[in-house]
Amino acid sequence: AYAYAKQSNVSVRVARIFNTYGPRMHANDGRVVSNFIIQALQGAPITVYGSGDQTRSFQYVSDLVNGMVALMESNYTQPVNIGNPDEHSIITFAQLIREMVGGDSRIEHLPPVVDDPQRRRPDITLAKKVLNWQPTVPLKRGLQKTVDYFRRELGRTNHEERNHAPIEDFEP
Repeated sequence: AYAYAKQSNVSVRVARIFNTYGPRMHANDGRVVSNFIIQALQGAPITVYGSGDQTRSFQYVSDLVNGMVALMESNYTQPVNIGNPDEHSIITFAQLIREMVGGDSRIEHLPPVVDDPQRRRPDITLAKKVLNWQPTVPLKRGLQKTVDYFRRELGRTNHEERNHAPIEDFEP
């Protein structure tokens, strides 16, 4: 990005984007949020790799957008982490999804993934300081909108009806 800025004489901003979720996620993108929700909605086992003690942090899509806009409107040109620092163990997250969806999905432990980080938590101190930004959407509220979206999507029979989430799904 910086080489391009110098070569083209343009201003750039660099964001390090952390786990983001929300309506219009692709159901089969391999991310933990969509995987767990789809598995639970279909009554399939919710698959946790390893013990589930590893942690992740999740930000709702509107928080990401607001962070990106704050960065673009700033004069700050160094990299900034845009994410949610609230950590959740994968096993706790799986239990939360199962509770929100309802049903009888069991949690199934599979062998751990090689090189899977044990902890992913962004430090957003800089974003708070230089952008006056931090995430505002609570996990349960964002997840409920995401679960509702996937529930509607799975209920649609015509492929052309899919991926047309109303704009209010994206608002906090």
